[in-house]
Amino acid sequence: MPYRRHDSNTQPRSLYPPYRATTERAPRQPLIFLPHTLSEITGPVYGHNQVLEADRDLTRGHPGEPLGERIIVTGRVLDDGGCPLRRTLVEIWQANSAGRYYHQKDDHPAPLDPNFTGAGRALTDLDGRYEFITIKPGAYPWRNHENAWRPAHIHFSLLGPAFTARLVTQMYFPGDPLFPHDPMLQSIPDEEARRRLVSKLDLDATRPEWALAYRFDIVLRGCEATPFEE
Repeated sequence: MPYRRHDSNTQPRSLYPPYRATTERAPRQPLIFLPHTLSEITGPVYGHNQVLEADRDLTRGHPGEPLGERIIVTGRVLDDGGCPLRRTLVEIWQANSAGRYYHQKDDHPAPLDPNFTGAGRALTDLDGRYEFITIKPGAYPWRNHENAWRPAHIHFSLLGPAFTARLVTQMYFPGDPLFPHDPMLQSIPDEEARRRLVSKLDLDATRPEWALAYRFDIVLRGCEATPFEE
């Protein structure tokens, strides 16, 4: 996966006090550059050969249909020149329609959905395109500050030929009123870069009488790079 170059204002700040977790994990000393060795930039292709067509449909594989609004999420993974990145492993995870994760550490009083576990994966095609079928997630509380709520979002992980080539980001939905109140999103100084994390309604990809579609392109480097979590 190509190394990305970006303006620091377009990426989340490692220390942003309103996002309280950064005060504990942000570096307190200057970073030391350690060049990657051959073993760190090459190696087994994690999970690519086992990816099935069914893995991209988060609404299947359970006894019944999940609750909530079915959606299609599609997009392309590109480099800074607009060239597609083929056979990139894209993984997603998310809360259910009530805003609760299928995880033992999520114990806030929203219902779990036995027909939705909230994780999927896909490989990009020759045009760099991916597609998932899922349920629109709900907002949820996260205890960062009093009455703190995260906007609805889907987590994305992109994995190259080694774990050192993994990038993680989040996709949001247009028009969410919680955007100004979310320190995680506001930790990105540049407003235009924040907008690149917001998907767009895609009527061309929508399936009539079945599911709305949202488009979320991911650019790995350059002036239009998608903000990623460090």
